[in-house]
Amino acid sequence: MTEATRSHRARLRAIAVQAMRERGLDPDFSAAELAEVSALPGPPRTSEAPTRDLRTLQWCSIDNDDSRDLDQLSVAEALPGGAVKILVAIADVDAAVAKDSTIDRHAAHNTTSVYTPGVVFPMLPERLSTDLTSLNEAEDRLAVVTSFVVAKNGDITVPEIHGALVRNRAKLAYNAVGAWLIGSGPLPPAAAAVPGMDQQLRMQDGVAQALSASRHKNGALDFETIEVETVFEGDTLRDLLPQGKNRAKALIENLMIAANGITARFLDARGFPSLRRVVKSPERWDRIRALAEQAGETLPDAADSTALAALLSRRREADPEAFPDFSRTVIQLLGSGEYVVDPPGAEPPGHFGLAVRDYSHSTAPNRRYPDLVTQRLLKATLAGHPPPYSVGALEKLAAHCTLQEDAANKVERQVRKSAAALVVETRVGQQFDAIVTGASSKGTWVRVPAPPIEGKLLRGDHGLDVGDRVHVRLTGVNVDRGFIDFEKA
Repeated sequence: MTEATRSHRARLRAIAVQAMRERGLDPDFSAAELAEVSALPGPPRTSEAPTRDLRTLQWCSIDNDDSRDLDQLSVAEALPGGAVKILVAIADVDAAVAKDSTIDRHAAHNTTSVYTPGVVFPMLPERLSTDLTSLNEAEDRLAVVTSFVVAKNGDITVPEIHGALVRNRAKLAYNAVGAWLIGSGPLPPAAAAVPGMDQQLRMQDGVAQALSASRHKNGALDFETIEVETVFEGDTLRDLLPQGKNRAKALIENLMIAANGITARFLDARGFPSLRRVVKSPERWDRIRALAEQAGETLPDAADSTALAALLSRRREADPEAFPDFSRTVIQLLGSGEYVVDPPGAEPPGHFGLAVRDYSHSTAPNRRYPDLVTQRLLKATLAGHPPPYSVGALEKLAAHCTLQEDAANKVERQVRKSAAALVVETRVGQQFDAIVTGASSKGTWVRVPAPPIEGKLLRGDHGLDVGDRVHVRLTGVNVDRGFIDFEKA
């Protein structure tokens, strides 16, 4: 099959498979792994953790439009004085994936699902991640539930974790719920079909806003980056569309951040070690200060998330069009997150970007192996069993998960670049308005807003600097390598 006759989806899949193998990730499941999953009789019905029946609650899921691996549900209950009780149910993946089983070893190797344009490489076979361990609509499923009370000012009290049997009442998507929350779209039909679900969503959104405001008072960083949605028509990639902020995504993010913090503290209080997700105080703070000075701003000598958060807010207001590029530069200078082990009783390293002291990954066990490990630790505490992992074993897992997640991120970026090159492959010679996003001895890069693509300016870059507007001509693309090349027009 030639490149001309192969579908876009197949071409991108081939690029992703090669990229995964080059970076030590396995894109395929073995016959033994698939056989182990095929032998499962159905969704798990028993769990190590004691289980409560919470199927009558108005649970709902909110995820991407095309997501089938549903990890979490949420529900709210109004309390006197304006407080709200939130319950977050996380799929009990451990009940179906035994530690050290064949499929568990595959998951432990990759440590994450890999999401590329048009193709998902799941950490667990689809019969598990999209069926037996997915919190699918109108299905009874085992879960691990985190509950907590949120006051009007965003303070969290009465944290609790327990096993439960749950039932998803409405499978909802970010785009539709987000539009409804800001008044630009109707209530999604799946929500309208459940009496009271509209009040549920409003209540959860209000809690999420309070949690967000509380974190931002403590210095949580508020970035804005340009995310791109790939639009397929069958197996043909038709377009790239920029995605803006989404109120429903923010809702889920804030509830999950709260649940992850409670998980970390819960394990520590019971003398268990935990895997923490951290972004340490940035080593390149001097470079962030220099970037601020270029924008006419100042930052203190020592790393300070509150000062940086205030700076970001000012830059967003002063130049909203350039703010996504400013955000991306700061994110790169902050450094990537990593997994570390927090032994019981030790001082946790914290998460600089989120401005939280305690933070684990526990809310996506179908998609991330650290979350599955954390779930096993939680269930052991609930059952009164000893930790299933030693501190030494967790330290090896933390290093491995950090390495593999970095590899997965690089694969995803590479294939997104290939998808962008594929979209403009037939537009070589056309001219575009662009903004300079990078200028150094290594070269000059520009971003085109429509379609949202980025590439290298090979000719005509003399005297250009970050933020400059420039008219460019597309001179060539390389889909396999994800290269997009421009010259000044």
